[in-house]
Amino acid sequence: MNALKIFVVSVMLLVSATPSMSAARKARNSYDIIVAGGGTGGISAAIQAARMGASVLVVEPSTWIGGQATAAGVSNMDDMSRQKSGIYLEFINRIQSYYDMHGKSMGTCYWDSRSLAFEPHIGQEAFVAMINEARRRGTLEFLMSSNIISVKMEKNKITGVTVLQNDKSQRVYDCKILIDATEYGDILPLAKAQYRIGNTVSKFMNSDAMIQEITWTAVLHKYTGGVPLHLKPVNPLPGYDLAKRNYESFVSADGFNFRNTYPVATPVNFMTHNAYRGLPDSSNPYSYDADKDNRPFITKTSVNWGNDYPGTYGWTNGKRGLPVAYLEDKKLRLQVEREALIKTLHFIWYVQNELGEDWSVADDEYKNRILPEAARGLPQDWQEIVRRMPVIPYVRESRRVIGKHTLTSHELLSNSLSYRDGQTSHEFSDAIAIGGYILDLHGANTDADMEWELEERSQSSIINRPRGPFQVPMNILIPADTDGLIAAEKNLSMSRLAAGALRLQPITMMTGQAAGALAAVCARDGKQPREVHPMRVQWELLKSGVSLSLCKYSDVPPEHGLNHTIQISNMYGLVEANEYPHAPSYNIREYEDPVLAMAIIRGQDKGTFGVDDIITSGEAEAILQRARKAMKIKDTNKVTSGKNHDFISRGDLAKAVCDAFPALKDINTPKNSRIPFNVGKHRNSEYVERLGRLGILDVYGREAEYYYGRPVTKGEATDIIVRACVQAAQ
Repeated sequence: MNALKIFVVSVMLLVSATPSMSAARKARNSYDIIVAGGGTGGISAAIQAARMGASVLVVEPSTWIGGQATAAGVSNMDDMSRQKSGIYLEFINRIQSYYDMHGKSMGTCYWDSRSLAFEPHIGQEAFVAMINEARRRGTLEFLMSSNIISVKMEKNKITGVTVLQNDKSQRVYDCKILIDATEYGDILPLAKAQYRIGNTVSKFMNSDAMIQEITWTAVLHKYTGGVPLHLKPVNPLPGYDLAKRNYESFVSADGFNFRNTYPVATPVNFMTHNAYRGLPDSSNPYSYDADKDNRPFITKTSVNWGNDYPGTYGWTNGKRGLPVAYLEDKKLRLQVEREALIKTLHFIWYVQNELGEDWSVADDEYKNRILPEAARGLPQDWQEIVRRMPVIPYVRESRRVIGKHTLTSHELLSNSLSYRDGQTSHEFSDAIAIGGYILDLHGANTDADMEWELEERSQSSIINRPRGPFQVPMNILIPADTDGLIAAEKNLSMSRLAAGALRLQPITMMTGQAAGALAAVCARDGKQPREVHPMRVQWELLKSGVSLSLCKYSDVPPEHGLNHTIQISNMYGLVEANEYPHAPSYNIREYEDPVLAMAIIRGQDKGTFGVDDIITSGEAEAILQRARKAMKIKDTNKVTSGKNHDFISRGDLAKAVCDAFPALKDINTPKNSRIPFNVGKHRNSEYVERLGRLGILDVYGREAEYYYGRPVTKGEATDIIVRACVQAAQ
């Protein structure tokens, strides 16, 4: 795909938004949801909310959508979760289809063919297609090259924003919910929300606190006929001598090959460097992956290793990381990003002139008509390079809202050990996403940089490293003291170390999708985020193909009709399974842990729910009481009839459910609601009809009539009780 087509694709996004946007400027001043930031989290939130029928406006400061995955050029997926779902899975599947059609592998990075990578412009196209499809179900509009400069509030509730638009005009937009999905957490101070920054908090900010380093990446391409003159700068930029010493320690002509061990022996040779962040190459008629024999044939790669800024340079006194002022002071932010950009430009000179390689920036990725502000004043030959580089830097650490709960690294470890090594459930009842990664900090990783009040230390990155996939709780998306606001992207309520595992593209897409679902539920139900029961959001996410529970059962595979409700049962501990999984924990850094692989072959990664077992009245009573507790119903009176050891009938369960959840009688049934079976006449028919019209008895939807006297299975009871909880949570 050539540069012209990439430019056309980018324009298509703006053109497709233009008719509705121009109409919005004349008439639409209000949206259900405004998303600040069109990165991985923001786009996922916007798509999910629009699919749920909300009106959504995305305000993106740059000219690209996709944030770290596309606009910043970090298109090697840092995915150690071993499972994909929801919008993230949809996104990967679209890209996979493209490369399959062109006979190319996505396994081109991290020296491993089981990895996932794509060209940024292909990721951009996938996002555009998903956005255009979401527009068919809801209102989804964009303001590109625009910034939110102030937030309108009534007491502690956000009601709208003022946007500085790309034509330099200002416009006020009202909203019910504002999502902060910016790369820096820039909405939090505007909304006067309390937040963490480094190891300090906004009320008592410590100017000496440090955060992680940034990287301005580049996508390089091998030019077999020699580098075109317009992509081969004439002179190095000032400061190159220092950069040369840095890069010599990472990459050299006679450096090491990757030896399949960590830490990596450096300096590596250029071929090994390219296979670390290797990308597929649409312009190359041949295919390759990152396996050892194919590494010499890689023709496209990303520069994202020795060019962290400040990196080995150190900020002050050799200290790694950046000061919190980088986030707080826009002038310092610009200065830092300019230096980070120049550091990467130094690498391009190093590759061409010290290593003698015919590589330069890819001419088929970015074609920026407008230079980033950080590139202003560079020599013309270097400007031609920058025009073909990512439009924003890769920012690893942002402001983090102080939420209803603050997630720590110890909680991630404990949660990841659910059902492993013989342990029981440590699932988060309010889980809204599953991710998997190490506790990775680039700089600012000493004891002095950690949050001691959260019991975090430098060694915690090793001691608390997750031992499998982990969940993300909903409460870390919700500010403790501000209404009308939801956090997404890297701006969640978490410790710095927890953020080191939650900042990667797959999990920011998943938490972004959850933020969009929560926002849409708030807009639809007229509630604030703190008022929404997590089960309402979880139900929407499960319907959207998101996996939420860490527990898998051999008798309830993903395609099973009761899978969604049984996942909720797992998280809230409603129903005891016959047998739980007992797989071993593993090193999450390893793509293929042999001990885990053997456990999977033996089926130890899955338990047995007992979905078809008949349950007794006593067992049904226990499930209902746990469900009432999950719904914070204080009444503990017995709701089932009959003796505990007797099987409970369908009719008696329907009555017990209505008695357990009094709120069900006050819910208006949807218009055109119909009961899929014949209710008939019975002493419990009124309860069956009420539950049937609310969709709570859909488990019997294939039956011609309701058989009151039949016994109830564990799967049926779980489905009915969970659906009752979801309805009662309105």
